[in-house]
Amino acid sequence: MSQVRLNQVTKSFGSVAVIPALDLTIADKEFVVLVGPSGCGKTTTLRMIAGLEQASSGEISIGERDVTSLRPGLRNCSMVFQNYALYPHMTVADNIGYGMKVRGTSKEDIETAVANAARILNLEAYLKRKPSALSGGQRQRVAIGRAIVRQPDVFLFDEPLSNLDAKLRIEMRTEIKLLHRRLQTTIVYVTHDQVEAMTMADRVVVMNQGRIEQAADPITLYESPKNLFVAAFIGAPSMNFIEGRLEQADGNIAFRAEGGVDITVPSDWAARLSTGIGQAVVLGIRPEHTMNTDPLFPNLRVHVADIEPLGPHTLAIGKVGPAAFTAQIHASSRVKPDDTIDVPVDPQKLHFFLKSTGDAFGYSAPD
Repeated sequence: MSQVRLNQVTKSFGSVAVIPALDLTIADKEFVVLVGPSGCGKTTTLRMIAGLEQASSGEISIGERDVTSLRPGLRNCSMVFQNYALYPHMTVADNIGYGMKVRGTSKEDIETAVANAARILNLEAYLKRKPSALSGGQRQRVAIGRAIVRQPDVFLFDEPLSNLDAKLRIEMRTEIKLLHRRLQTTIVYVTHDQVEAMTMADRVVVMNQGRIEQAADPITLYESPKNLFVAAFIGAPSMNFIEGRLEQADGNIAFRAEGGVDITVPSDWAARLSTGIGQAVVLGIRPEHTMNTDPLFPNLRVHVADIEPLGPHTLAIGKVGPAAFTAQIHASSRVKPDDTIDVPVDPQKLHFFLKSTGDAFGYSAPD
């Protein structure tokens, strides 16, 4: 079993507490991604699991072992870093097998392990090359190969794709997911890229200021964000937010805001939103939920400042009243900057948050 558990783990640097009491359990063979903005504590959390940072308090266990006080080499974790950390004077084969050599493993066992890792990572043709003769993606595969030969309980990835170009990042995302399926090993992966997190993880842990805002599978995060922070962070382009109020109107609940925004909320939302009537709330609308042309959908008037053609669709970037707003429109649209357009919004795809706390109304998704 390679379950990873953090129980009331904290980390302080001097008088500065960067990780308040944190509880997190990662199941055996689970692929968990820690994601959040720079400085949110995700890398510090990963380094505490690895033993590269000592927890200020709390307990860290891997499987049935309490590893809180163990040095890194005794935790049986393999870490893949952002900068590859390859030895430039060694061949690919020597880089992959170096750790085994240092531990006194026999030459035959090293060769067998290196050959197996090279086969898994499609590096067999490059074993005699030096790192300088490899592409960025190949170097990252070598770094992963070095981790594989240790046969760790847990793989730890610290933003391993951030040095790659966009095309290579997509390719390596797929390779790492395939690797996880082959090896069936627990993976804890850190990134600041929410698209990377959504496309790779079994479960995404969204962090902010050292705290876990929400931990759930990618679709749950997207469809049922727990609060404004998660809603804003997950999704590309990010969710639009309009501040307004919920009011009773002809037996229904309506959201009203500056700029002529007046949206009647679907009746099946009434129970969830009834406590917010008369209060300041924030309406969230994702750009991709503005393309449906159903004539019964309410419209928002968008004053367009710029457009971004993206091939299959176009983004119209502007404002609804004083609120910044991005709408996804059809690629064939003739909309130009300085135009004013009416965009439909799907009332079943709306998100409502209490302005005073940022919490979502009626949130019920499990963490």
